[in-house]
Amino acid sequence: MSTPLRERKGRLRNFPAMTRIHSRNRTRNPALRLGRIRLQQSMRTWSIPMGRIFGVELRIHFLFLLLFPFISFSERAAHLNATPERLTALIAILLASAVAHEVGHALVERLSGSPRRAVVLFPIGGVTVFDETQPEITPDWRRDTRIALAGPAASLLIAGCGALVSRFAVPQASLWPDPALTTTNLPHAVVWANLWLAAINLLPAYPLDGGRVLRAYFGRTMDPVVATRRAVSIGRGFAAAFFLAGIWDSWFLLIGAFLFIAAQIEERSAVFHSVLETVHLEDIMLTDFATLSPADTLEDALEKAVHCLQDDFPVIRGSDMVGVVSKQKILQTLRSEGNGYVQSVMSRIFDVAPRSETLASAFRKLSARNTSILPVVDQQHLVGIVTLQNLMHSMALLAETRKLRNAALEP
Repeated sequence: MSTPLRERKGRLRNFPAMTRIHSRNRTRNPALRLGRIRLQQSMRTWSIPMGRIFGVELRIHFLFLLLFPFISFSERAAHLNATPERLTALIAILLASAVAHEVGHALVERLSGSPRRAVVLFPIGGVTVFDETQPEITPDWRRDTRIALAGPAASLLIAGCGALVSRFAVPQASLWPDPALTTTNLPHAVVWANLWLAAINLLPAYPLDGGRVLRAYFGRTMDPVVATRRAVSIGRGFAAAFFLAGIWDSWFLLIGAFLFIAAQIEERSAVFHSVLETVHLEDIMLTDFATLSPADTLEDALEKAVHCLQDDFPVIRGSDMVGVVSKQKILQTLRSEGNGYVQSVMSRIFDVAPRSETLASAFRKLSARNTSILPVVDQQHLVGIVTLQNLMHSMALLAETRKLRNAALEP
């Protein structure tokens, strides 16, 4: 079933053209989409999509929904009558405030040329998910500081505009004596929701915006992962302080919980990015793998696929690699057209990578080709393959190993 490695090390003379195909309406490979979700599983699994603003995907974390029972319980404890309509309106105000806060970040980020990303919204702000298929940008603490401070600036601007509108539209509304957020005075909630959001995010508690400024400062002289871990440690200290303050006000307890969870997610994301940029294909590539021939029938190819763990296969003719094909494609063709030959269903357009290439670069190539296999070559000899399946598995293991090693080195 599997051709010996020494017989596969022929020269790859007949590489197809490596021209990238750009199409706005192309359909993403389902396996690749699954890989992206697994890469940021903690963020995306527990969130729902909301839309896109300035090319940024907005997602709402399920913890946002806990505001409904939390506010309802708090208002009943304060002997306030919160109707479902007013409760929904207050939640909508908090959500709109968080979105406006992130729009401030996204606008400055776009002007700064940062990569596209997704943002998972919490009531205290958003957790960033960078697009791993885009090139990593060079760290710049001044740029990162501007992006971080844009969010609180947007919140303060909304609060100021809300106060002016309330003053003229609802003159009897009392805005300033009580900073509490309740359903009894919604214009008051608009102003104070944004003021609280700006004030909390200016704290130097990562991943709040003040903590991002602190991480940018640490990043001037530290490795990005080390800077992130130090900022996260400080953020955990603030989370503990908020937990203690929750004895007096349950809102602080909620903020502490959100801050702790968001810090954990951001730290994991930083470790994943470190793996992407520093680990090379030769460290994780498969060197014992099955190949197919263009002359193999689809039934024979499926029989080979049943006896191995691969989902994707290089197609070899003599000493030349002439294409790639997936188990899914073989199955689809057998169901729709019946038996045929591998050469009729294989993809003749594929990328290759040298063994010294980083995982980040490999992931971008897989994304550009909408494929899930990347041949690894050394001086035009096929020496291994990287599949999306083994890439995601290896990244998860390497990230966990690195996290444990860094934890052991901490004092």
